[in-house]
Amino acid sequence: MSLEGAMIKIVIDGKLYDVKPGKNLLETCLGLGMNIPHFCFHPALGSVGACRLCAVKKFKDENDTRGRIIMSCMEPVAEGLIISIKDPETIAFRASVIESLMTNHPHDCPVCDEGGECHLQDMTVMAGHNYRKFDFRKRTFKNQDLGPFISHEMNRCIECYRCVRFYRDYAGGTDLSVFSAHNHVYFGRHEDGILENEFSGNLVEVCPTGVFTDKTFKKHFTRKWDLTNSPSVCVHCSLGCNTIASERYGSLRRIMNRYNGAVNGYFLCDRGRFGYEFVNSENRLKIPKLKAGSKTQQENSGNILMNSSFKESLSENKRIIGIGSPRASLESNFALLSLTGRENFFHGVSGKEQYLTKKISDFLQHGSIHTPSLREAGNADAVLILGEDLINTAPMMGLAVRQAARTKPKEKAGIKGVHEWDDNALREMAQQEKSPVYIATPYANKLDDIATIAFRGTNPDIAYLGFAVASLISKKAPAPDKITRVINEPAAEIASSLLSAKRPLVVTGINNGTEDILNAAINIAEALSEEGSKPMLSFILPECNSMGLSLLPGQSVDDAVQLSQKEKIDTLIILENDLYRRVDKKAADDLFERCGNVIVIDQLVGETAQKADYLLPAATFAESQGTFVNNEGRAQRFYKAVISEKNIMAGWQWITGLTAIRKNGRQTTNTVFKDIVTRLTEEFPLLAGIKTGIPDAGFRVLNTKIPRQTIRFSGRTAINAHINVNERKPLQDPDSPLAFTMEGQSERPPSSLVPFYWTPGWNSVQAEYAYLDEPNGELKGGNPGVLLFKDRNTDHAAFFKPKIIKQKIQPGEITVVPVFRIFGSEELSSDSPSVKQRIPEPFIYFNQDDADSFGITNGDQVKLDISGTSFKVRAYSDYNIVKGLAGLPVNLPGVQYIELPAKGILNKV
Repeated sequence: MSLEGAMIKIVIDGKLYDVKPGKNLLETCLGLGMNIPHFCFHPALGSVGACRLCAVKKFKDENDTRGRIIMSCMEPVAEGLIISIKDPETIAFRASVIESLMTNHPHDCPVCDEGGECHLQDMTVMAGHNYRKFDFRKRTFKNQDLGPFISHEMNRCIECYRCVRFYRDYAGGTDLSVFSAHNHVYFGRHEDGILENEFSGNLVEVCPTGVFTDKTFKKHFTRKWDLTNSPSVCVHCSLGCNTIASERYGSLRRIMNRYNGAVNGYFLCDRGRFGYEFVNSENRLKIPKLKAGSKTQQENSGNILMNSSFKESLSENKRIIGIGSPRASLESNFALLSLTGRENFFHGVSGKEQYLTKKISDFLQHGSIHTPSLREAGNADAVLILGEDLINTAPMMGLAVRQAARTKPKEKAGIKGVHEWDDNALREMAQQEKSPVYIATPYANKLDDIATIAFRGTNPDIAYLGFAVASLISKKAPAPDKITRVINEPAAEIASSLLSAKRPLVVTGINNGTEDILNAAINIAEALSEEGSKPMLSFILPECNSMGLSLLPGQSVDDAVQLSQKEKIDTLIILENDLYRRVDKKAADDLFERCGNVIVIDQLVGETAQKADYLLPAATFAESQGTFVNNEGRAQRFYKAVISEKNIMAGWQWITGLTAIRKNGRQTTNTVFKDIVTRLTEEFPLLAGIKTGIPDAGFRVLNTKIPRQTIRFSGRTAINAHINVNERKPLQDPDSPLAFTMEGQSERPPSSLVPFYWTPGWNSVQAEYAYLDEPNGELKGGNPGVLLFKDRNTDHAAFFKPKIIKQKIQPGEITVVPVFRIFGSEELSSDSPSVKQRIPEPFIYFNQDDADSFGITNGDQVKLDISGTSFKVRAYSDYNIVKGLAGLPVNLPGVQYIELPAKGILNKV
């Protein structure tokens, strides 16, 4: 039977309500804005009835005056249900529960990292337990060192089981568990050590007390109510997860999850949560530098825009080209394009990456296949992943696929009357049953434990598999030649599962560097559509604004290198980009040598920045405002949390100054952020949504701005007391509807402008309840972001013909494929001190049989010659990578850029 249907009527404390069926009573009441204390329930994790705090009284009918106490998280709503939250006996029961839980809890709120934002504090007050009576010795535990991200204080635990339920059941971790003997229940590892799961940081928000706290925040701790917060977007992959950036004393102090029901929901990956520290890095560029005739860069504390040689390099008679960036905002890239002109603007990515990204954005604009949000991906009932190591290239998509593996068991349980929120019953019924998940990659990955089939093959093998699946689904899809049994057998099972699914999902990307895999994935989705299915097709891109950059005209970095070999380039402007991560070292060196002047606008002093004649400090995402477009075409705005130092400006602001110089001081139109957005949308109508669908600087709530600070902010005067006891004027932000004060209208801002979560009685992140239409639902007013691409219906599918050419490997050669690491492969997070501790040493990884043939053992240093580049690296081997392949990490510190896949020669040193 279906658990969904028309609205039903229930009575709560004598008042009639229309509510949705299929929910439990606790989430229904929370969705109605009622306060029921609870600990173990979490909207994303469901109910287990462990804490007994959410008690309410249930009555048989209107004549029942006695009733009985039930746990609201375990009670399904039903027609005619009568309950009371305010019943005196129930209130006393909840107070006794919280009193029992608090017997062993330490009296350390004033020094606890969770203080002022603690769910336990909220629930203690809400339950009415105001005075402690326990005078005996408290139970104590030994805390563990859990690595650079998480602090552990086990004595604060109230045994709600949220941590292990998230870590093990939801995120698939195995190294955190619960250990117990009578009343000594311990949540931790079997021994001290780094939490291995890539989503461990969510324990900070999942834990209702201060057991698991943010160790990076602890290093520069401030009270939560003294933080200045802004809505932001993660810059560390292409998925566009929503975040809250928090500032104090001019530095970025932490990143927290910002709920978006269509994207990241309640969670973030560890790279997104802890990679922010590059903003405060010692490697940050804060003062402009110039060579001014010398070989080394010198700091210029004055106005560099007034420097005569700098102004001469930008004069109208100079040939200028600009190189943009997939990690810079749409507005900054557009400003550079406007300065140089379309013919002189280059995308700042390799030719292959630009081609593949443009192919995807064109397909999303003109194709008929639906590209899902992360929420939709998590509800797929059959998944095929072609060529992407999701946990390392798009972690939250990997987490979504892990939830999709539970879709069919949930549906079967629903037929038998088991509700989706009843977590223990659901898992007991499902046992080991999973929805079909098929993974095809060259080497083992972290999602193999949920895979129905984990296919290991070379990139051509994976493409062959994909084309074979498409041809088995639809006769219109062209089949590859010579399909072997090794490929045909899994292809037949995959095709059958995808065809029988209601919501099949195909995930691929361009990180593997192979167009054939991309074409094969498109063919599968088109074939499913031809057969009447409604497939979803998700593409993974390399960086936070790869999609946005692809929507602007321009050429690749390779084209810029070739242009410099043919024509004289007077001035090269590089925006937030380290070219040594895009092209090989020789090509980058040649480009810089051939250009007369090099102007670099960036945040960190990388290899490219060191080549600059003029180096301008760019604002980070936390110090500026702009728009990113994620992998599904969702445009999202981020806002500044930190007021940057006077010499640091957003990329578009620097370029506005350069434009004014080039035009001899004539007025330019791109003087404020709103001007940039207006011109951008006028020139590129596809992007019109970023102007019409996102509130601009003139937006107001009750004629006031939205405060970045909570009503309890207490440090505005004291914050500068060491400089001047007089309170200075609050800083202004003319580019956004947000204020750098606690004054303004903080209640119910538009979903894209929510800077923090707070509502009376809820100081913790669980205050999110007040901002959602229902727990685990959408934000009131709709989820943040504007979808730029709308699904278009076409009369017929557009299939790609297989053009796979397998490389012939000569004796002594090996095919080198890219290997990505969540910590190390992304540029900005790699400069975060905590993330640095998780970055592996450079390595090469190959099959044990190949290692034996080369005479190499684990840990040996080997010499790799590939694409004209030679370097030394440590070698490791096992049987989890295809024979004949070697995996080389991408952009790890110490690894030069090489366009992969490519053939290489390996020699033991």
